Amino acid sequence: MSKSDKPMASQEGTDDTAKALSLRLYQFLSRWMGPLATHTLKKRLQKGKEDPARIDERRGLASKPRPDGKLIWIHGASVGESLSILPLIERLHELLPHCHFLVTSGTITSAQLMAERLPECATHQYVPVDHPTYVNNFLDHWKPDIGLFVESEIWPNLISLTKTRNIPMALINGRMSPKSYKNWLQRRDAIAQMLKSFSVIMGQDTQNAQRLAELARRPVPMLGNLKMAAPKLPVDEEKRAVFSKHIQARPHWLAASTHEGEEEAILDVHQRVARKFPDLFTFIVPRHPNRGKEVAQLAEAKNITYALRSTGQAITPQTSVYIADTMGELGIFYRLSDISFVGGSLVEIGGHNPLEPARLGSAILYGPHIFNFEDVYKAMRGSGGTALVRNERDLAASLIRLLTDDVTRASMAQAAEGWAETNASEVLDKITEALDTLLQPLMDAPRAEVEINQ
Repeated sequence: MSKSDKPMASQEGTDDTAKALSLRLYQFLSRWMGPLATHTLKKRLQKGKEDPARIDERRGLASKPRPDGKLIWIHGASVGESLSILPLIERLHELLPHCHFLVTSGTITSAQLMAERLPECATHQYVPVDHPTYVNNFLDHWKPDIGLFVESEIWPNLISLTKTRNIPMALINGRMSPKSYKNWLQRRDAIAQMLKSFSVIMGQDTQNAQRLAELARRPVPMLGNLKMAAPKLPVDEEKRAVFSKHIQARPHWLAASTHEGEEEAILDVHQRVARKFPDLFTFIVPRHPNRGKEVAQLAEAKNITYALRSTGQAITPQTSVYIADTMGELGIFYRLSDISFVGGSLVEIGGHNPLEPARLGSAILYGPHIFNFEDVYKAMRGSGGTALVRNERDLAASLIRLLTDDVTRASMAQAAEGWAETNASEVLDKITEALDTLLQPLMDAPRAEVEINQ
């Protein structure tokens, strides 16, 4: 990488008097919002959005001791961000074997996945709610040596209080959705002030790098999407074999990571394609498993025979739609299905990671709303591994073609898998190199013990 390609460190100061009015107002008001934060956490608990056994972590009260030595803190909001950092942790641990890692996220789903997949050198905690007391509790205990924020987690108190403690920070795999970008344009000084706190900023694709550069008022390079380097989703081969036996030679496809507004369209597509393939079998994996029963009600309303995984319903010869509303099993269904529609793209969610089906050998279909992965889809489409479907009619037509043409289906799957494997290590190399200025002190520093804040 040439010097001109490297992320530029912010040269601006951090004088509080220069802060944008909206940012100062947020931070002032948040000091007095303890009762509101408590009320919000209580409501989230009632809705099942918080883990009652670990709710104190959201108040910054750690459930585990801080390990001795240097600590690298990596924060990602939810499942996708958390999974994307696994190869980065592996790479950084190779470079800095004496360092420990703290991974924070904000959802129960991500916490469950991290419990299963984090290496021994890493610990997971819920990120504190963005209240000064909670954030200070968190920082007092963990005392991270550096902080790596993944994608788009811009919390004013968390960022400013970390910066106040002179903890170097980087925004990696940076993402700024068109909607968020438009909103931040109304508060340019506030977002510029927050982004100034990051020594290094890198965008995950060209569009996001451009949006971040304008808001940060400094050049932001595009180094590729960290999710390209993610390991293959796990596949339980025994479960896969059971499903394979049930569906046998029936034509089948998968609609993965679907959202509200997509499942009804997918069920309509199923009915349309079933006119040509009467024994068609459709897997639906909703992005949020707790929506399984909602999807089942949609199927029932259309007189479609379905089975719901969370309730243990078995697949019978009459079952035509299987709703997999469970956690951590998406890899099984990608491996089962050599045709996959990746959701969040028929509605304006921005799409989900196409590299997951690609690395498990599936031809990929996707809708028009893919701003989260625009560069990735563009490159993969150039390789021949994906196809755009603009609406239900396009999706049905593409499915009929692929189910009819074994050669095209296999060719697309091979192209997608080949492209994904080739680009995985390159992205990780670039991102690690870009973090060199933050990592160097950890490489050179003595392995002194730190005081543990019990």
